[in-house]
Amino acid sequence: MLNLITHDNAIREIQLARPPVNALNLELLQALHKAIDDSVREGVRGIVLSGAPGLFSAGIDVPALLQRDRQGVLEYWREFFALCGTLARAPIPMVAAITGHSPAGGAVLALFCDYRVMAEGPYRIGLNEVQVGLIVPEAIQLALRRVVGTYRAERLLVSGAMIDSAQAHACGFVDELTGVDQVTMRAVHWLTELLALPSHAMLTTRRLARADLADAYADMQALPLDDFTEAFFHAETQTVLQQLVARLKARK
Repeated sequence: MLNLITHDNAIREIQLARPPVNALNLELLQALHKAIDDSVREGVRGIVLSGAPGLFSAGIDVPALLQRDRQGVLEYWREFFALCGTLARAPIPMVAAITGHSPAGGAVLALFCDYRVMAEGPYRIGLNEVQVGLIVPEAIQLALRRVVGTYRAERLLVSGAMIDSAQAHACGFVDELTGVDQVTMRAVHWLTELLALPSHAMLTTRRLARADLADAYADMQALPLDDFTEAFFHAETQTVLQQLVARLKARK
């Protein structure tokens, strides 16, 4: 489900590798969580999170999630938000190499990284949860607000907009655009330059700058996961998600 690639300067690339679309099922979330924890423990200095050319991650594995009962859905959301918490509190810098489309959960992973390099061209990114009947909780909204600003975040969130790479760069959703075959290289380059700075000063300043994000996940028990799970089973949400799955099946 993951490929681990070593780069110079103790940089590790964690590449999502769950064909065909890198959908985030429970097992992939757990594997990614473990890979990040292992990287920190093993002394890796920085992480690049990448996907496949043309596709970073299609986000939550909706068909799989619809097969789970309430307890199973709660377990899934706990793992999803625990991963967000790990990203938010990571003591080393992380760069998202957004190698293509990145809707919903894929966009969330990218937002929790320090920097985002995206493939230029007809690729889209966004938190489109509202379009498929899902609520975007405050702990995720915060991650977008701190990147694009309060008003722009509201407009993107409430409409569930998917924007192309040029729009994403223009509003600050992503930091840099490059050719699809250069995304990971540029991510490694940015991280290499960051790691060349005096380590103690850089890491301490980084920790202070990201304190709001880390604080939002300081107490995982305080996150409204029960309410979020109940919202998943709302009749309207279930209808929209079932229609989404039917459309995906029809394309095959």
